[in-house]
Amino acid sequence: MHPEIHLALHHARAAELRADADAYRLAASAMRPRPLRTRVGWTLVDLGLRLATSPRSPALAP
Repeated sequence: MHPEIHLALHHARAAELRADADAYRLAASAMRPRPLRTRVGWTLVDLGLRLATSPRSPALAP
């Protein structure tokens, strides 16, 4: 391949990558933040872990 063709392909690919990055940034900024959902989720995980690891009372022998 000639160097000019290689350079032209490089520039075209770089432009595509920049366009993809710009589209991603726009999509990411349009999404609403979900801090409350995240906190509630981690609170439920913590509660579940506490319940799963809590010491149980020994079974009563008759």
